[in-house]
Amino acid sequence: MKPFVITAALAASVAASPTATVQKRAITPVTVKGNAFFAGNQRFYIRGVDYQPGGSSDAKDPIADAAGCKRDIAKFKELGINTVRVYTIDNAANHDECMNALADAGIYLALDINTPKYSLNRADPQVSYNKVYLQSIFATVELFAKYDNTLLYFSANEVINDDATTYTAPYVKAVTRDIKSYINARGLRKIPVGYSAADVESNRYEMAAYMNCGADASRSDFFAFNDYSWCDPSSYTISGWDQKVAKFKDYSIPIFLSEYGCNTNVRAFEEVASLYSTNMTGVYSGGLVYEYSQEESNYGLVKLDGNTLTDRDDFKALKTAFGNTKNPGGDGGYKSSGSASACPSKSKTWNVTMSADQLPAFPKDAADLMKNGAGKGPGLSGDGSQTAGSQEVTLAGAGDGAVTSGGANPKSSNGAAASFRSGEFSVAPYICGAVVLLSSLFGGSLLL
Repeated sequence: MKPFVITAALAASVAASPTATVQKRAITPVTVKGNAFFAGNQRFYIRGVDYQPGGSSDAKDPIADAAGCKRDIAKFKELGINTVRVYTIDNAANHDECMNALADAGIYLALDINTPKYSLNRADPQVSYNKVYLQSIFATVELFAKYDNTLLYFSANEVINDDATTYTAPYVKAVTRDIKSYINARGLRKIPVGYSAADVESNRYEMAAYMNCGADASRSDFFAFNDYSWCDPSSYTISGWDQKVAKFKDYSIPIFLSEYGCNTNVRAFEEVASLYSTNMTGVYSGGLVYEYSQEESNYGLVKLDGNTLTDRDDFKALKTAFGNTKNPGGDGGYKSSGSASACPSKSKTWNVTMSADQLPAFPKDAADLMKNGAGKGPGLSGDGSQTAGSQEVTLAGAGDGAVTSGGANPKSSNGAAASFRSGEFSVAPYICGAVVLLSSLFGGSLLL
């Protein structure tokens, strides 16, 4: 066999091409079947870590740093994980080298598509839901659709962090609808889209139901939540995990833990054995340990000091727990089909003022994004989007205008322009947002 030689002409041609990318690696894309993930015909359990070197206070994109990524992949392989979650992405950067290195290691990416400057603002969700915001997140969706190891997109993360902020749920659901529509309108691979909920017990089940109720076009593909209720030493029953499994037993889409690993006591990660046992795999699809690197919150598995990496005791404990815990054989007891959830009713813990069959209408000035694409993202240095919208609330049917199939001639649930219509004007969600904003400034006494 003749050796492959890169000629000067070929090198010049590749260098001159703005679309030249690192060769795509072979890894099986993950899809949703019933209430579980599958890689081909094999059940896929998320067995991973949350990956944000620098912590939440220093937003960086770790997979744009090829050298740091490759350094850390060696530790990921040592742990035996198959997924990393990245909270902040620079959608103006190139990620080919790291994404292909992750694929070579059999590791998938669970990606938060929002950034600190381009995200929903729980204090003013209507103003922060706008074309500038959608352009940024759509650019991220298109950027990562080309990688077969892009596992899923988080449409939002912890927007609701108490009972008072539950009124923001329709905006989270609208963004989920919009991302799914963009994927279909642009003919991209149907990467699952869903929400990562905060560890708030009082409204967790309502949010899960809400994201899985109503029009198919606006329902999530999965639901994830953070859970720190298992603090070693504990057990499946002492932690209350058995009760959560029972409550979610009829849930029809995949559930997994987007963060876990209580650090109140010494972490032995005893919960790993339960999470991947048949006690839970009929309902849960694994989870992500918080977090890879040691930051101020003291959850780190390793300590990073420049290019020096040191294992902490937590790394050794998690490595042992994963090594001692195999996935169940077969399909793990998953449910191949199920029904949408019933939408939750308004209550003291669920303050959603929009009717269950309505959502914020797709911003009418953003219609061109669906037709022409989002283009290049603004990256981490853009001006931001949280004040770029209007205070006027426009409502539409939950599935109005959603693009529900991909390809050259995507279909719409109610006509291609339905979600771009003016809709019904309402001020109720904006008033609730003002109350929450004032309460955050002056204390809880303003909330009745």
